[in-house]
Amino acid sequence: MRRFNSTFHQPDGFVLVGFSEWPKLEMVLFVAITIFYIMTLFGNSAIIILSRLDPRLHTPMYFFLANLSFLDLCYTTSTVPQMLINIRSRQRNISYIGCIAQLFIFLGLGSTECVLLSVMAFDRYAAVCKPLHYTAIMHSRLCQQLAAIAWVTGFSNSLVQTVLTFLLPRCGQYRVENFFCEVPAMLRLSCVDTWINEVEMYAAVVVIKVIPVGLILFSYINIVRAVTKIQTSEGRKKAFNTCGSHLLVVIMFYGSAISGYAYMAPKSNSAKLKGKLLALFYGLITPMLNPLIYTLRNKDIKRAAKKLLGREQEQGWNVT
Repeated sequence: MRRFNSTFHQPDGFVLVGFSEWPKLEMVLFVAITIFYIMTLFGNSAIIILSRLDPRLHTPMYFFLANLSFLDLCYTTSTVPQMLINIRSRQRNISYIGCIAQLFIFLGLGSTECVLLSVMAFDRYAAVCKPLHYTAIMHSRLCQQLAAIAWVTGFSNSLVQTVLTFLLPRCGQYRVENFFCEVPAMLRLSCVDTWINEVEMYAAVVVIKVIPVGLILFSYINIVRAVTKIQTSEGRKKAFNTCGSHLLVVIMFYGSAISGYAYMAPKSNSAKLKGKLLALFYGLITPMLNPLIYTLRNKDIKRAAKKLLGREQEQGWNVT
């Protein structure tokens, strides 16, 4: 209890180093991050609004996509505003409570996205491999239960890791080598052996990232097998288009997130920069690109947007 109190009640909080070692890069990043953040807010909000307002988008696919968009909105908002404030301010402090909340929310949302992407892969598997039973399989109650499992699993993992991380003594070390509070950066501040935390963290990576990736691969192996059996080229093209957007999002998110662990303990400035840029990619760029990836080749979303904007009459609108 004494260690807990000494850890949680330091007066000055933490210092988020961010990209302060590269001041010229910081100014460029400030402009770029602001633009990307606005695009993230606009793109994901548009998908949520369209999915709610258009009855033709009240399907499992768009239910999960709206969940992903809401998640991405919260995901970026948990770190980006604080980062923009710190770039423009000489003081880069964040309070203890703020750091705890940021780590818990960011990790919880990231973990939830890992599970949610595997749920979305299962939805695509059911749509392509079990088309005649798709409606019976992916009924609304199951969709809500799968979404709830993703959120509960993600934040349960975050709760465990957040508590274990902030129980570690830091012995006066409060400079966080990142632009937000995350587990690897916080572990580097500890003045005791953190091997138990690291074992727990990598075990969580297996449960939250590796197992979902395995489920996604299993789903897509079966999808490819089913698609190869489709006789018409038009049918194969439609099936691949249905799954292609989700697969691209999976590759970007998991690729950058898992690669970030290679820079968990950077020993050089270049390694530090690469680690921070990777964190920026999966923390901002991927959520910004998700709406673009899902809408550029998605006729349903395009037509729903045109209908909402009054550019297309509802009469004669055929769903493909």
